[in-house]
Amino acid sequence: MSGGKVDILFEGQRFSVDDHLTILQALESVGYRFVKGVGCRGGVCGACAVFYRIDGDHTLKTGLSCQSLVEQGMMLMQLPYFPQKKVCHTLEVPAGERPEEHVVHLYPEVNRCIMCGECSRICPMDIDVMGYVGMIKRGDLEACAEESFDCIQCGICVSRCPAQISQPNAALAARRYYGSYRMARAEHLAKRVAQIDSGRYTKDFKKLVAMSQDELKNLYNRREREPDLAAPGTWLPEDRSRL
Repeated sequence: MSGGKVDILFEGQRFSVDDHLTILQALESVGYRFVKGVGCRGGVCGACAVFYRIDGDHTLKTGLSCQSLVEQGMMLMQLPYFPQKKVCHTLEVPAGERPEEHVVHLYPEVNRCIMCGECSRICPMDIDVMGYVGMIKRGDLEACAEESFDCIQCGICVSRCPAQISQPNAALAARRYYGSYRMARAEHLAKRVAQIDSGRYTKDFKKLVAMSQDELKNLYNRREREPDLAAPGTWLPEDRSRL
C-alpha cells in the first residue's frame, strides 16, 4: 500500500493518514502537537510509548510512536506517565551487606514475580525483562547489567506487571551497583582523569570554550576519525600529542 492511505483511530477519533508515516508523524500530520509523550524521536528515550490493537485482532500491542509505522485499522492510545517505584540511594552498601543483597533490599518486590512473562512479551526493545528480574533475585548483577543494557525506561513493562514490580528502575540500580562494586576498573580512564586533574588539557579546554559555534563545527568536521571497520585497539591518530 505504499503511497496510499490507512485509517487509524486515536483516542476515539478516526483519521485517514499516509501509510508510510510513523505513528508520531501521522498524528502530527493531522494537527496534533505533542509537548509530553515525545522526546528524542530516535527510539532512544522511551517517552513516546503507545498501546494499540489492530481491528479484528484481540492482541494488545505496544511500540514507540517515533519508530512504529501506522497500519490499517490501528486503534491507538498513548501511554501516560505510569507510576513506578524509584528508590533514592547513594550507591553506599550498608556494613555486612553485599551489593547483590542491597539491590534486592531496595526493590524487594522482585521476589513477587510470578514469571508470567508479560513484561518480556510486551517490551518494545525485545529485552528478556522477566529473565533479568530473575538475575537480580539470584544476585547475578553482571548478567542483569548485560541483559538490561538496552532498556529505554519507557515503563510499558511496569504497566503490565501483576506483581507491581518496577523493572526498569530495579535494573538501573543493578547496573549502577555492578559498575560501582563488581566491574573491573578501567585503567586507561583513571590515567586520563589524572591527566585532566594535573592541568595537562587546561589550555586546550580554554581554547575550545573561546571558539564560536561555526569554528567548533569546522573543527569537528575536520577531525581525524577512526575507520569504521578498524579492529579494536589497532588504530591510533597521527597526532598523538594529547594521548
